[in-house]
Amino acid sequence: MNVAIVKYNAGNIYSVVNALKRLGIEPSITDCPEELMKADKVLFPGQGEAKTAMEYLREHNLDNVIRDLQQPVLGICVGQQLLCRHSEEGDTDCIGIFPMDVRRFSPTCHEDKIPQMGWNKIFNLKSPLFLTPGDSLVKENSYVYFVHSYYVPLHEEYTIATADFTLPYSAAIHKDNFYATQFHPEKSGDIGARILKNFIDLK
Repeated sequence: MNVAIVKYNAGNIYSVVNALKRLGIEPSITDCPEELMKADKVLFPGQGEAKTAMEYLREHNLDNVIRDLQQPVLGICVGQQLLCRHSEEGDTDCIGIFPMDVRRFSPTCHEDKIPQMGWNKIFNLKSPLFLTPGDSLVKENSYVYFVHSYYVPLHEEYTIATADFTLPYSAAIHKDNFYATQFHPEKSGDIGARILKNFIDLK
């Protein structure tokens, strides 16, 4: 299995590498278009700020490379947000796979702390990313790990998992060969490992 991780100016890559190694996968970390195009699976993780990340991706033509990928692609955290159309963070036009706009959380009471940081449950699960039978089944209301100040709104067609923090939002989305999670599967224990395995096993 040839698994590639997109190399760009966003953090968190090595925790994803370690999570994949625990599944027996030795991924490559690359910004080479040819290597990304020929990989069986591509992961697009990230922590950071949307505007500077998109500037780097455009400067290195990686936005077009990612847009043209035909194999299964998994965006994680900022990687999910960058796959959308636009982000309020820095008023940033993004890659545009998903026709959805990323918004900033607005606290509704004093107890709402931004960013959301910690464990939260996901529900209304759809797609093989969660519903693979057997040991890789992810149950409704499983807890996964989030760190984010911005979110992708719910979408009737593309939302495949929901979370709730000040309002319900897309914890995961899917369109064609593109999958993405706002949470960090690589930091989400056994549940996250199941989700990563399900992605790796996608046909």
